[in-house]
Amino acid sequence: MQQNITKLFNIQYPVIQGGMIWVSGYKLAAAVSNAGGLGLIGAGSMYPEVLRSHIQKCKKTTEKPFGVNVPLLYPDIEKIMEIIIEEGVKVVFTSAGNPKTWTSLLKKNGITVVHVVSSVKFALKAELAGVDAVVCEGFEAGGHNGREETTTFTLIPMVKEQVKIPVIAAGGIATGRGMLAAMVLGADGVQIGSRFAATEESSAHQHFKNSIVEVKDGDTHLTLKELAPVRLIKNKFYNELQALYHLKPSKEELREFLGRARAKRGMFEGDLEGGELEIGQIAGLIHEIKPAKIVLKEILEEFNLVKSLIYKY
Repeated sequence: MQQNITKLFNIQYPVIQGGMIWVSGYKLAAAVSNAGGLGLIGAGSMYPEVLRSHIQKCKKTTEKPFGVNVPLLYPDIEKIMEIIIEEGVKVVFTSAGNPKTWTSLLKKNGITVVHVVSSVKFALKAELAGVDAVVCEGFEAGGHNGREETTTFTLIPMVKEQVKIPVIAAGGIATGRGMLAAMVLGADGVQIGSRFAATEESSAHQHFKNSIVEVKDGDTHLTLKELAPVRLIKNKFYNELQALYHLKPSKEELREFLGRARAKRGMFEGDLEGGELEIGQIAGLIHEIKPAKIVLKEILEEFNLVKSLIYKY
């Protein structure tokens, strides 16, 4: 196992659970942390005081390290950071914004900071901003994504070649084989989102969880690049969006069609027709909803088995 990542977060295994909106509440974060990985609470779908409640509940549910994922474009970002510092959170993953804005303050308060990037350019900027590690997320990933459409397994070695800080791979990883492949290419650890979305502890609606295990290859697509690229399951909302694209809509028309709370409707409230259903391409390999502890156990068992077979020869 990669020692620099396990030492950085004081965890047993170099596996981080993605801090996904409407999916990553304290129950999932605590379950992954208790199993030896690093659980993340997804702040992107939480009002500040809701986040505080989840942090406090997580501290009561696990004695192991856990963190918070914070999209830096969050409208109440100052309050979110204030709560994180007040509550003594030890690890923060930032995304969707300039890491230079908050990294120094977080580190002054003893917080380990990791930033999510989609290119070598942004990885170098994150390193210069002083982050402790970067997450290299390829466009296979679910939810909001980079505009470059660089795949995870091409991004990892390119970033690893340029930065000195640890590199965590994300996007298209849900199995032990995928984890091993990422590490062979230079990753020091992996961040897994979609597989943990389909767990018993996930805060996603059961309808959304069921839809994840039904996904096959080709059932997701990266769209809305004019606003913020997002990978979605193809449903009624997606089909109507594609029909709108044929009319060459403006950005304002796209915003109006998107409306508000689409992701909440789909992922948290279970509206499988009118909501956004954000999930990664790897969902085609997810066939069952299981406890997070079992998911992590199976990933690690496959990782170690395949690794031993490869190095045997």
